[in-house]
Amino acid sequence: MAKWGMVIDLEKCVGCQACTVACGMENNRLPGENWQDVIFFTEGTYPSAQLKWFPRPCQHCENPSCMAVCPTGATYKTEDGVVLVDWDKCIGCKYCMVACPYGVRFYTDEKPLVAPDMRKVHEGKESHSWNPPWKMPDAREDWKHGVGIQPHDVVSKCTFCYHRISKAPKGTPDLDPQDPKLREFTPACVVTCAPGARFFGDLSNPESNVSRMIGDKRGVRLLDQLGNKPQVYYLTGDGGAVPSSRAINKKV
Repeated sequence: MAKWGMVIDLEKCVGCQACTVACGMENNRLPGENWQDVIFFTEGTYPSAQLKWFPRPCQHCENPSCMAVCPTGATYKTEDGVVLVDWDKCIGCKYCMVACPYGVRFYTDEKPLVAPDMRKVHEGKESHSWNPPWKMPDAREDWKHGVGIQPHDVVSKCTFCYHRISKAPKGTPDLDPQDPKLREFTPACVVTCAPGARFFGDLSNPESNVSRMIGDKRGVRLLDQLGNKPQVYYLTGDGGAVPSSRAINKKV
């Protein structure tokens, strides 16, 4: 069984936010609810201050604190290591949002994040959801895996595009968007990344590209001292950078 994980090369990342747009289109997101957020922050002081950026998806932790506090079992892990939210079980208590140290979960009905409130502009025909203007033609409802048009009063988050990766051929070490046979199974953010800064594959396979990159370039994990053991690794560079805990806390 594969153990899916992601590597983001911050030396290649240019902060273009194409990943944010692609994710929103693929997963029918509300404006402002960015599963693939890119944080911008500064380091240093004038006149030597520098602008930095940092992509922050769900970290799909090996020891997810969000799952530990969920009273209904709505947050769970799949056999291949992906952390998901079952919308049928979620009661919207938001305990998981408090427990997550990365600020990557959203509660749709708390308040509109942008004006106008798109839920009212594109009100759904049914009371349980809304009708996004960019809904993918082949979108399928799969509430158990947090896929489809999000219902009201539940929490949502990045799924690693589980509706894609779950259909990948067994034994595949890496989901490479450059391979025509694997492109449709690769997360949308990885497919769309123009500078090729994102990589997705099997962390349990030592021969996979993601495993080799982590070993060769000493991949780091966000707030690793907390013990959550994220399955998203970062390769540091000059432009993109892993921010300090203080910078992260200012943004979440």
